[in-house]
Amino acid sequence: MPLTLYPSGQAVCIKKIGGQDNTRKFLSSLGFTPGEYVTVISENGGNMIVNIKDCRIALDKDLAKRIVV
Repeated sequence: MPLTLYPSGQAVCIKKIGGQDNTRKFLSSLGFTPGEYVTVISENGGNMIVNIKDCRIALDKDLAKRIVV
């Protein structure tokens, strides 16, 4: 299921990253790799703030849909 479907405060494990090569490389450079845990901090209009590797990152809903957990 995509990351956008999970509620705030729940830590989930990343299974895979979808999208084109440049999208996958960009998300990987931010720390979004399979096996890593990510926690949704808040959501506003589909845009999300997530916590990964002790960092908070803001993602738009199109990028968040490509993260399968």
